Amino acid sequence: MNKPWSQGVLCTKGRYFYHGDVPFFWLGDTAWRLFQCLNEEQTHRYLKNRKDKGYNVIQAVLLASVKFMEGYEPCKIIHDDTMEDFISEKNEAYWQHVEMVVQMAADMGIYLALLPTWGDFAKINYLNNDNAPEYMAFLNKRFDKYPNIIWLLGGDIRGDVNYEMYNAAGAYLKTQSTNKLVGFHPFGRTSSSYWFNECAWLDFNQFQSGHRRYDQRDMKAWDDKTNSEPWHGEDSFKYVENDLAKTPLRPVLDGEPSYELIPQGLHDGTQPFWQAHHVRRYAWWPVLAGGAGHTYGDNAIMQMFGFGTKPAYSVEDTWDVALHHEGSGQMQFLMDLMLEMDYTQCEPVQSLLGNDVGEKEETIRIFGSNQVLAAYNYSGRNFTMHVPMDADAWWFDPASGVRSYFGQIKQNTDHNFTPPRKRFGHNDWVLLLKRADIGIKI
Repeated sequence: MNKPWSQGVLCTKGRYFYHGDVPFFWLGDTAWRLFQCLNEEQTHRYLKNRKDKGYNVIQAVLLASVKFMEGYEPCKIIHDDTMEDFISEKNEAYWQHVEMVVQMAADMGIYLALLPTWGDFAKINYLNNDNAPEYMAFLNKRFDKYPNIIWLLGGDIRGDVNYEMYNAAGAYLKTQSTNKLVGFHPFGRTSSSYWFNECAWLDFNQFQSGHRRYDQRDMKAWDDKTNSEPWHGEDSFKYVENDLAKTPLRPVLDGEPSYELIPQGLHDGTQPFWQAHHVRRYAWWPVLAGGAGHTYGDNAIMQMFGFGTKPAYSVEDTWDVALHHEGSGQMQFLMDLMLEMDYTQCEPVQSLLGNDVGEKEETIRIFGSNQVLAAYNYSGRNFTMHVPMDADAWWFDPASGVRSYFGQIKQNTDHNFTPPRKRFGHNDWVLLLKRADIGIKI
């Protein structure tokens, strides 16, 4: 199997990832508790499922709190006392298990974006200025030999909580690790750029658009945002626009959007659950704004619910059932189209919509070049768009990956487009235009 890193070391250039000169579109999945909850057979089943669906990065946490039912704990982990105990020989069986998983992912050509701990361990001072250097050195010594590691600090935490520690940890991993990128997974509705954009160790920005609806800004819950930061609601593309306007320019992507089948607002199980069409929107909008990829998430998969773990966030399916949720299989259609479009040569071109950009759910995002254009229309509404080239035109269904040709559009026309009407499912569509003289493979 040809591994992506065989084309060169994973690096960043401008707003995108590359292996040498070959673009790498980050298509991630969220498996926070992968190491704590799954045995070898289950791990293979999960990774094989994701590999077949095009995923090339898995986000997982090395130290996360997991509550198991009595009598079940597949990987006994000792972390009740000190960080020194966690990285001692007492946990050698666990670290061997982690290395087995890392090697299994490498054999499949999958990167693992590893979080040293979840953010709550920094909040309670379990991970602190005194012991973080020893832990980072331990991780570097143990995992530096693997080519498929991306370091991801943080873990649902603000960068100004233990800033000094995270800054030092990032600098250490960047200077001591061999050819490994370093990022930071932030708190909900924030971006790593809010704190670390000028730090030399930060290779790319991640933001967490989070799990709230437009009307759920002030929920009086434990994770209320501060008034000092912008509120984008569900407009995840705005994080991309903001980060790409900063210096230095780095790749940016959503590291935690609304998870499939998790309650809207996260904590109240009586609220509606985010569905596949919502997670499609959370993927298409930021990528067509210039994002370097996307990380998908599923409520059951992210917590690896089942086989002894206690449920959280009103989860209903076990992880092995959730493997087959429809949204997880629809992310590859976005990646495949971006690769087909030669996305690193494309730009957001919202100006083609004139005054018809739309707001909230009716927002349309356009991305492309002088050869190809893609416009994602979540609401399925009619819209008017300037067509700058003689173009063949298709309707591309982001739920099925099927495209349907409907004709040619003349250059320099303001054309009114009416998407087809799906008989079943949400009526989101992608308008795909290609310069008429270059053709297209169907």
